[in-house]
Amino acid sequence: MNLAEKYKQIRKYSEQICEPLETEDYVVQPVVDVSPPKWHLGHTTWFFETFILKPNVFNYKEFDVNYNYVFNSYYETIGNRVIRTDRGNLSRPSVNDVYKYRAYVDEAMIGFLSAEVPPELTELVVLGFNHEQQHQELLLSDIKYILGNNPLFPTYSAEWKDIEQDTAAPTFIDFSGGIHEIGFNGSDFCFDNELGQHQVYLQPFSISSQLVTNNEYLDFINDGGYQNFNYWHAEGWDWVQTNKINSPMYWHFIDGQWFCYTLNGLQTLKPNDTLTHISYYEAYAFASWKGMRLPTEFEWEIAAKSFNWGQRWEWTESAYLPYPGFSKAPGAIGEYNGKFMVNQKVLRGASVATPQNHSRITYRNFFHPHLRWQFTGIRLAK
Repeated sequence: MNLAEKYKQIRKYSEQICEPLETEDYVVQPVVDVSPPKWHLGHTTWFFETFILKPNVFNYKEFDVNYNYVFNSYYETIGNRVIRTDRGNLSRPSVNDVYKYRAYVDEAMIGFLSAEVPPELTELVVLGFNHEQQHQELLLSDIKYILGNNPLFPTYSAEWKDIEQDTAAPTFIDFSGGIHEIGFNGSDFCFDNELGQHQVYLQPFSISSQLVTNNEYLDFINDGGYQNFNYWHAEGWDWVQTNKINSPMYWHFIDGQWFCYTLNGLQTLKPNDTLTHISYYEAYAFASWKGMRLPTEFEWEIAAKSFNWGQRWEWTESAYLPYPGFSKAPGAIGEYNGKFMVNQKVLRGASVATPQNHSRITYRNFFHPHLRWQFTGIRLAK
């Protein structure tokens, strides 16, 4: 598949994600971490226009000069932008205008990609592909939050299917200690935070072959896990108390029975399904309650070939830090990952919302410990 075909495939999938939405769904921003679907569609378009078309296409005319202010996310190098909390206040540009913007930029991009593209620009285009795929996962997560916090619990799609749970009994896989190679090594695409292959020394460890299920987590709840401070970090306990947390996100206890909001709508909680939408604080507390722990990202990377992964982003016990020799690229692209390497935890794997061909063992996702609107889960280690 050439660059133009790949571009069309990826761009089409973003719009397919949004097909089940009503116009009103495109504009809602319930919390700061959730962006309106309309904004995602515009921002990913802005990325190609700003970093590919404007600098490299002679006489290229911007669709709308105001869109740089509206759809810039966090790139200080590019200029001022609408603050993140105000994305839901943007009644204009309209949804129709955003789709016109996408069509305008797509036409220019396909023309650009149909000619010979220099290697350095090819790398930037491929980064744009992966950037849009990241936003496709965010789109699904944000749409679920928007609809899941609507009191009517509307269905996103009756056809939506989660990855089927592996029904095999969980076992613990043992790994010997020693020196291991960590990080990306190859010629295919990876993000800069995966680079800097290096050696780490690991103590012997064991890791579960399976992710934690709803039923296992129910045992934690029923045993008073959310009421016992001994299982929690002090910061996590403050989070529980301040926000009155007593269950995972999207769980609802109604008339003596647990329900869970899914992209298929509100459903009776299925005990054997894989737990999801859990914060690092909760993952740590559950592991502590079990007398175990979370794996480090290095243990996870070494062990991942020995179990099935990809259902949930898996919290690790590792802080999000640069690998040895990490350096930021010059200009705006250098703002992509490096400046977020503080106060966040690494997640490994992928999730049911991750687009095809956008996962690998060395991929390093990262979020603040309290966040749980992504499709996150727990794998135990000891």
